[in-house]
Amino acid sequence: MAKTIAFVNQKGGVGKTTSCVSLGSCLQSAGARVLVCDFDPQGNATSGFGVDKGAVFPTIYDVLISGAPVEKAIVKTPYAHVLPANKSLAGASVEMIGMPNREFLLKEALAKVADDYDFILIDCPPSLELLTLNCLCAADSVLVPVQCEYYALEGLSDLISTIRIVKGRLNPAIQIEGLLLTMYDGRTNLSMQVAEEVKRHFPGKVFATVIPRNVRLSEAPSHGKPVNHYDGSSRGSVAYKLLAEEFLKQNPLTERK
Repeated sequence: MAKTIAFVNQKGGVGKTTSCVSLGSCLQSAGARVLVCDFDPQGNATSGFGVDKGAVFPTIYDVLISGAPVEKAIVKTPYAHVLPANKSLAGASVEMIGMPNREFLLKEALAKVADDYDFILIDCPPSLELLTLNCLCAADSVLVPVQCEYYALEGLSDLISTIRIVKGRLNPAIQIEGLLLTMYDGRTNLSMQVAEEVKRHFPGKVFATVIPRNVRLSEAPSHGKPVNHYDGSSRGSVAYKLLAEEFLKQNPLTERK
């Protein structure tokens, strides 16, 4: 049975999709069976694995709204399996409002393939609404990328509050997997100060691995490859490989087989 991890932060541009794609690919390279569920209408995780989000069908939208079999929607890439998304997902939250068990539609879909994987990683939209609520109800844990910038902690309290509400009312099993510091620049006092502040507010919940600012991380999606396959020796790639090692120490594969 797969462990499902939602990559969540309502702030955009914090490295959420990059982290989901890169960690997913590195876990697969380490021997894990990985499914990345793209649940963001922008479809960036889909294209990050080299899948044409404009041409792919069915998508996660068709699974949730039209009842397409989830197995038919999964695309097998050399880097990980992908449950794709595109802009059609943008209207899904409105269509889901009148559906029964609307908060659990994604959970029900993923449960049908959970036995085929060790980890299911969900790339959530940068907002706190019905799509993200579906992600939180489907997840066993939440990974929160935090950009090492001035406004890093702004909005985090809202996110933690939302997770606490979901835990109390809809998904009592959900946990915080960890906070991941991204876009770290060790040459600046600001990055170091933000890192210390995050660790102070969330003791024991911050990954030891820090993701640096790295141009290869920005370039990789345009080539349709995760960074460890685009440039395996780059600082960004090395960092995500270390994150995968740290993640697997917390979630040993032997327990998932």
